[in-house]
Amino acid sequence: MRAAAGDVVVILCLVSVAAALDFKYHHTEELEAYLKEVHAAHPSLTHLHSIGRSVEGRDLWVLVLGRFPTHHKIGIPEFKYVANMHGDETVGREILLHLIDLLVTSYNRDPVITRLLNNTRIHIMPTMNPDGFEATKVPDCYYTRGRYNKNGEDLNRNFPDAFEKNNASLQPETQAVMDWIRNETFVLSANLHGGALVASYTFDNGNSVTGSLTGYSRSPDDDVFIHLAKTYSFNHASMHKGMGCDNRQTFPQGITNGYSWYQLEGGMQDYNYVWGQCFEITLELSCCKYPPADQLAKFWRDNKAALIEYMKQVHLGVKGRVTDKNGNPIPNAIVEAEGRPHVCPYRTNAHGEYFLLLLPGTYVINATVPGFKSMLETVEIPDNTGNFSALKHDFSFSEVSFGARAASCPQIPLYQELERASSPAVKPALHLMGLLTVMLLIFK
Repeated sequence: MRAAAGDVVVILCLVSVAAALDFKYHHTEELEAYLKEVHAAHPSLTHLHSIGRSVEGRDLWVLVLGRFPTHHKIGIPEFKYVANMHGDETVGREILLHLIDLLVTSYNRDPVITRLLNNTRIHIMPTMNPDGFEATKVPDCYYTRGRYNKNGEDLNRNFPDAFEKNNASLQPETQAVMDWIRNETFVLSANLHGGALVASYTFDNGNSVTGSLTGYSRSPDDDVFIHLAKTYSFNHASMHKGMGCDNRQTFPQGITNGYSWYQLEGGMQDYNYVWGQCFEITLELSCCKYPPADQLAKFWRDNKAALIEYMKQVHLGVKGRVTDKNGNPIPNAIVEAEGRPHVCPYRTNAHGEYFLLLLPGTYVINATVPGFKSMLETVEIPDNTGNFSALKHDFSFSEVSFGARAASCPQIPLYQELERASSPAVKPALHLMGLLTVMLLIFK
C-alpha cells in the first residue's frame, strides 16, 4: 500500500513539475530537464530522442507526440516544428515549449487537440542551434554572432540547393536534420525564426524555370504554399495585417514568396520540399530577434491558435498506399498529381504510402512503378482538415509482384540542370524535355 501511495506521489510530482513552465528563457540544462520531465509524466503520449549533436556536443532534442509516438503508423502523417535554427532568434524556442505543454495537458480534455494527437505524429525540435543560443550572452534585437553555429556557419545557408551548387561545409546540425528527414515520412513542417513578422514560403532560390526573372520563384504547389502561409498568418493575432516591422517593409496578408523577399541559397525549406517530400514554410515571429523575457507570454498568446491550425493542414489532400497483386507494399513508386511535376518525383515510403498535400478540387493522380504501366485515376478531394484525415485512395498494380528498386534523387542543383536543358523562354514542350532530362539523371 505504501509503495502504491509513493508511486502516486512521484507521478503527481512529475505532472506538477512538467506543467510548471514559466515564461522565461530556458537554457540547455533547463530545456533538457523540461523535455525529460514531460516524457516521464506522459510516457504513452511522448517519445524523447536526440537526432544528433551540435559542434560543441549538445544534444539536438526532439519530442514526438501522438497516439503512436515511438514509430510511424500507416496512414498517420508526420508533422514537425523546428525552432532556433539561428541561435539568437529565440521566440520560437520558447513558444514550442509552451506548445508541448498545451498538447500534453489538453489531451483527452480538449476535443480538437485530442483528435489532432490521435491522427498525427508531431515532432517538435525546440532548438536546432543550441551552441548559438548559449553563445548569445547579450540579447540583441538585430544581430549577434549567436546566429551562427560554433563553426561560424549559417545553418539556413548550409543545405544542398536545388538551383546552384552550395559550397558551404556541411555542419553536424545540418547533417543530423537531413538524416532525420530521410528517416521519417514528413508531410508538413514549419521553421520558426525571428527578425520580421511574416510567413515565407518556397522557393527561396530560383531560376528562369521557376519564374525568378519576374521576381517570384514559383513551385509546382504554389497554391498550396499560399494557403499554408495564409493559414498561419490569418490565425495569428496580427501577422495577417501585413504591417511588417517598419514603414519600409510590408507583406500583404502577412505572407511572402521567399525569393520575392530576398534570394537565399542552401535554405532548409527548399531542401525539405525538393528532397524530403515535405512542405515547409518559414515563420518569422518577432520583429526583435531576442526580445525581453517579459514579452514571451504575449508571443505565446499571439501564436497559439496559428500553431494548432497550421498542424491541422497536414491532413489536406490525398493519401494512400501502392501495393502489388498480393497486397504487398511497393516502395519507391512515383505518385504525383498531374500538372504538378516535382523535379525530384515524390515516391512511396517503405510501407508503400504516399501523401500529397492538395487543396480541395478534382485531380488526376498518376501512380507509376518504374518499368511498368502507370495508373491514372481521378479523385475529388474535399476539405478534410476538420476531420483530421486526408482523402484515402489506394493503387493496386495487378501485374507487379515485387517491390520497385530503390531510387533517390541526387543532391545536385536539379533546377540548374532543368534550366540548361530548357529554352530561356521555358516553352511548355521544351520544359517537358528538360524535365525528362532531369528524370534521366535521377534514374541513372
